[in-house]
Amino acid sequence: MSDDQRHILVLRFSALGDVAMTLPVVYSFARSNPDVKFTMVTRPFFSRLFIDAPANLSVIGIDPKDYKGMAGLWRLFSRLGRLHPTDVADLHNVLRSWMVDNYFRAKGVRVVMVDKMRSARSSALKNKIRQKSFIDRYIDVFKKLGLMVPEAYSALTPLNSKPPVEISHPAVGIAPFARYHTKTYPSEMMVEVIRLLCSNGIAVYLFGGPGDEADQLSGWARMIDGCQSLAGLFPIEQELRLMQEMDQIVSMDSANQHLASLVGTPVVTLWGSTTPECGFSPFGQQDRGGAIVKGVGCQPCNVAGAPACPRSDFACMRSLEPEVVASRVLSALTNKKQ
Repeated sequence: MSDDQRHILVLRFSALGDVAMTLPVVYSFARSNPDVKFTMVTRPFFSRLFIDAPANLSVIGIDPKDYKGMAGLWRLFSRLGRLHPTDVADLHNVLRSWMVDNYFRAKGVRVVMVDKMRSARSSALKNKIRQKSFIDRYIDVFKKLGLMVPEAYSALTPLNSKPPVEISHPAVGIAPFARYHTKTYPSEMMVEVIRLLCSNGIAVYLFGGPGDEADQLSGWARMIDGCQSLAGLFPIEQELRLMQEMDQIVSMDSANQHLASLVGTPVVTLWGSTTPECGFSPFGQQDRGGAIVKGVGCQPCNVAGAPACPRSDFACMRSLEPEVVASRVLSALTNKKQ
């Protein structure tokens, strides 16, 4: 890097879905500003999402556990300081990133943070006000830094590697888990959705993490002909390639909807305690009509999900019949063919 080249340090440490949402924004601004150097700082596992990055974008994996305490913070400051950024784009806006921000502000580096609109969340929920998409909020950060704005936004280019499993078509991937119970379609109802899809000649592939999730999904696959579990079997790069191979993905409001959107696969998303109005719709999917929301009066009850249903009956999900979900998926497949 030349002494006068602009260098933007981009911070987003977690979570997986939030980091995935940064990728189309960071890639697109990097491509539109080839004379600017970008360095993305995130967790080591998440850094693996940044496949085929633009030439002017580098990615650094940092594990916060390696930088505990004041001594650890100073080691982190020293490491990032040696990169000599001219600007910091803080796409996280939490205590850890604030400390990095303040370190660079003290050195005269310009810092722009994403606006999480925390103060407006309660009134937005109460008054059912649609909140700005987090992808648009990330875009605003780079606009405030004065960068040339992309004419269009794109994520990963088509992945050309051979998928690790031969896929039968029409293929639907189902990712049935989310961080919170209140964002997760009940398992017995999802099993019925899978049965309905398989009975209509759809090959269903299940996505999830290793351990308990993989064990549960393997059990589902053994019960239902035409269903196969891919959970916990492949690294995330190959999992993305498998998602790209799907004709449709069914997901909760979870990281999987964002991972699927990175490779351009249409997503049908089931919403419970959150709704698309909370600002977490997947990249490029807003106009595809893939969101299924029952629309009970208390939705959304939380911006990012809650551990328990405030009215105890979980009506937002339990009143969403499996036949309705399966019908929407089958309809989406039919529309894709036309």
